[in-house]
Order: sequence, then C-alpha cells, then structure tokens
Amino acid sequence: MKKILLISPQPFFQWRGSPIRVSFNAMALVKSGYSVDLLTLPIGERLDIEGVRIIRVANPFRVKNIPIGPSLHKIFFDVLILLKGIQLVRQTRYEVIHGIEETGMIAVILSRLINSKSIFEKHSDPFSYKKGFLKNCLLRVYSFVEHATVKRVDAVIGTGQGLVRQVEEMGTKTPAFHIFDIPSSLVEPSPENVSRVREELKKHEDEVLVTFVGSFAVYQGVDLLLQAIPEVVQGCPSARFIIIGGTEKEIKERKEQLQMSGSHEKVTFLGKIAPDKLPDYLAASDILLSPRISGVNTPLKLLDYLKVGRSILATDVEANRLILDEETAVLATPNPSAMATAIISLVSDADRREKMGLQGRRLYETKYNFHEYTKRLAACYAFVLNTTQ
Repeated sequence: MKKILLISPQPFFQWRGSPIRVSFNAMALVKSGYSVDLLTLPIGERLDIEGVRIIRVANPFRVKNIPIGPSLHKIFFDVLILLKGIQLVRQTRYEVIHGIEETGMIAVILSRLINSKSIFEKHSDPFSYKKGFLKNCLLRVYSFVEHATVKRVDAVIGTGQGLVRQVEEMGTKTPAFHIFDIPSSLVEPSPENVSRVREELKKHEDEVLVTFVGSFAVYQGVDLLLQAIPEVVQGCPSARFIIIGGTEKEIKERKEQLQMSGSHEKVTFLGKIAPDKLPDYLAASDILLSPRISGVNTPLKLLDYLKVGRSILATDVEANRLILDEETAVLATPNPSAMATAIISLVSDADRREKMGLQGRRLYETKYNFHEYTKRLAACYAFVLNTTQ
C-alpha cells in the first residue's frame, strides 16, 4: 500500500474550512487505497479517521489557538513541521508528500530529500486577509514563497476556479487541478431535529429564519450583513436573523452594535456549531446568506447551503458566482441597502425560495458531493504518480 504524507498547518480538527477539507482529503485518500500520515499542529479537537495516523508537532509555548491568516505563531509552527517532516521521511518511504497552503514548500523540500512526488494544495487568495502593516508584509513574503512552490511541485490543487486561474497566471508548466470543496459534513439533516430546531429558533409562528454561517473574518462580510439588518427589521418584521460562528468576543461586539441600532431583538447568535449538527440548523432555516465581500475561492458555506436545499441570498461577487447563478440564488450588490432590499424581497416570496432550494439540492447531488470529490483527488494522484521525474 502506497504511503502518503499529508501536511496541514492548521489546527486539526477545528470547525473551519481548511481543517474540514483536510479531513476529507484523508478519508478520500484512504478510500482510494492509500495509507496516510497526517502531520499537523498540536492544536484542535481529536478526530480519528480510519487508515490515518495523526502526528502532531510539539507545543513548547502552549499555544491554544491559531487565527485564520498569517501570524508569527504560524511561522514558528511551520519550522517545527519542517523539522518533524525531515524526521518522518528518514523513517518512512512516502510516495507523495502533499502540503496544504504554506507547507507546500515544505512538501517540496521533503520530497527532494527522498526523491518522491509533491503536491501543493492552495486553499485561499493570500490577499483576502489584508489587515495591518505586519500582516501585509507577511503576505507579500508568502506570495513569493507560493510562486516558488508552484514552480517546483509536481501538481497544484486549487479549491476554486479562481485559485486555479491564479496558479495558471503564474506562467509555470505545473499542472493545476480544480478539486472543488464539498459540504462540511457528510451527515444529512434529520427531519425530527430540523423540526425541533425551528421550534427553538422561531419566536413567532410567522417568522422567516434568515441564517448566516461563518467566521467573522473581514472578507466573510458579516459586518456588511449587520449594517443591512436594521433596514430589514424596519421593513420586514417577520424576518429573524440567525448568526452561526464567531468567538465570544466577536459576538459581544456585534451584539453591542445591533443594540445601538435597536435591531438586536431580531437577531440570535448561536456561536459555533459542530459540522455534523450544522445541517439540521441550515435545513431549519428559510434563507441562507453569503455576504462575502472579497476573495476568489468558493465559500465553503455555499456547499452546505446547496446540500440542505434551502434558498440562498449572496453578494454578487466573484467568489459566490463561481458556483451560484440566478437559478440557485438571489445575487445582490455588496452594499447594505441592496442586501436589505434583496432579503426583504425573498422573505416575502415563499414560492421562489422553494424553487431555488430544489435547484441547489440538485446541483449538490450531481456534482458537489464526496463521491465526485474522491474521484477528482484520485485522478490528481494518478497523474502525479505516473509522471516521470
């Protein structure tokens, strides 16, 4: 059985896009007949995957969490990952070393040591995280390293068409494979749980549940949504907003913002919900929101939305347009007034919501599912392993 070293520089496991995708990578590789060692951070919940050995680097400074985007802590852990990786390749013959994000270059280095193949998996547009002088400097360094990585690996995997296009525009000969994201959970919603959740969330029988899921990172657009909420509440009292995600501090700040506008009573913050429970909450909703304001990769939440067959309202930006169109979503200009107008319109049109939800579910069943994901990843690996050095 061929052995793979999968390297992830994110907490594992944690409820956010990259760790969820890493877990699917591991499961798909095992399903395709490979044995997987996952080298990752010493942070995150325990998640056992059959056929996968999880190896964690040390945590001498007892770091408890790593935020999304660049940081000095990530650089420190990347060094530890490199050192641990050198130890592993001296002990084990890996056929492919597969690095996520900045560990793509580590995959290149380790593969050169044992003359094996390397894959770089690109999850994000680095400049989606712009925020402050230091972070911008780190992003410029990362952009340089990323370009050097693309030139040296045997293949690149992009999670979205926009990311694949970025790789192709670098002008290298390295093949880039588009392996799209899939919903964050393989669990289908339970009718009993969906009914229970709707009953818990609705304060009045005629309320329409409008739900956002995601981190509160700037590019996710949660602040754009919060600016639109007062206008919606004033023009459409039946709308109730459900916000899933965010830290305690972030939620506290947003609650204070809503209190100032007088619309806080129509918004419920649920914090983070485990991926396997999330489908019940999404299916219990009437409208699902993706107010993203930047980035070129597909928001993972959209796949969760399509899976449960509920109507979607998204900003009309490249990231959302990668998989949505006018048949599967209402697409609004990314400003508060346009968002509010679109939400009010969809709240009052139950027939449109139902048709849109059916279209979304059909798209999930024919394309964005674990079976198709596994096929694409297997095809990428077959290409890499059959290519001569």
